[in-house]
Amino acid sequence: MKLSNYLACPECDLLLSKNTPVVGEKAHCPRCGYLLHNPRANSIMRTFSLSLTGLFLLFPANLLPIMGIKVLGNSHDGTLISGVLTLFDEGMWGVASLVFLSSVLFPFLNIVLALLISGHLLFNRANKHLSLWLRTLHHIEEWAMLEVYLLGIIVACVKLASMAELKFGLGLSAFVLLLLVTVTLASNFDSPLFWQKIEQLNAKKN
Repeated sequence: MKLSNYLACPECDLLLSKNTPVVGEKAHCPRCGYLLHNPRANSIMRTFSLSLTGLFLLFPANLLPIMGIKVLGNSHDGTLISGVLTLFDEGMWGVASLVFLSSVLFPFLNIVLALLISGHLLFNRANKHLSLWLRTLHHIEEWAMLEVYLLGIIVACVKLASMAELKFGLGLSAFVLLLLVTVTLASNFDSPLFWQKIEQLNAKKN
């Protein structure tokens, strides 16, 4: 029995034979009902396109003003990076580090790794680091929480609306678009297909 022809359910560890459902079908574990595979049409091309778009949006989302505040004639524009730096200056190291990791670093790594992996698979380029990149992507994707930061922006707007004049900048538009791109990217990422393509490239290389 070749173990490569079987997979274990992540929820109940039931050993199952590998079956590749077609687009539109779903593979569930017969014991616990866990969704094992939900194939996406043109997943590699979509992942490459979405991650490339996300990479372009990262820079305006992080560097352009997200929101401006005007109080008693004094105006101040805030960016995502400046918010992190302000938290550091206030001595809130833990919160600043968490915001930086979940809203800046991990989303950046998530998009870059998705771009590297999908680009290699799209153009049939073998790379010894593909498996490592894909494993790393699986570990960090749950920590890229742009939606939490957006929720923080909404809460801040509600609290400040009665005390100051608010002005929304291009950075907020880029940030919302980046959030939509990352959500769409996650929903179109067909992990079993990516592992299958990596195995095929490695076998061809050897």
